[in-house]
Amino acid sequence: MATVLSVSGSPSPTSRTARLLRDLDTRLTAQGHEVIPLDVRTLPPEALLHADFGHPAIVEAGALFAQADGVVVATPVYKAAYSGLLKSLLDLLPQYALKDKTVLPLATGGTTAHVLAIDYALRPVLASMGPAHITPGWFVLDKHIDVRQDGGIIVEPGTREALDQVVDQFSAALSERRPLRAAA
Repeated sequence: MATVLSVSGSPSPTSRTARLLRDLDTRLTAQGHEVIPLDVRTLPPEALLHADFGHPAIVEAGALFAQADGVVVATPVYKAAYSGLLKSLLDLLPQYALKDKTVLPLATGGTTAHVLAIDYALRPVLASMGPAHITPGWFVLDKHIDVRQDGGIIVEPGTREALDQVVDQFSAALSERRPLRAAA
């Protein structure tokens, strides 16, 4: 199957965004994909803030994007846009870092007022990076993600059903595109 880079743009190690993304990674793995997690918050802050394109961690992150067939990008929404942390990484990647990739944008936030952040903030920057296909994204309200004592999550049933459908569409798109990439 495909290699998926799963990118969390959340600055918090205990965020609902990161937990939701890792939960979705499990579904993609169960579908036969190799999932590589990348938490942007673990990259050196000085490299991100000083735009150090040559920093080994930034070069390694770029290599992860290059080897992936698909990329899931998840971010909390702040001030009607994706996180500044995610923006810092995207700015350091090559212009066409998503060339020939299938991309799934996801976002979480505290209010439905932020639902358009995927289409009006995140999708345009992802599209500018040359992906072959951006699948329909999904916005999840924070209140629909409950964190359990053990650190796992419970997603509200209607939201879970919608997320599963979005992830399955992404997985199907990867499977359709994978033979094309292998032949190239």
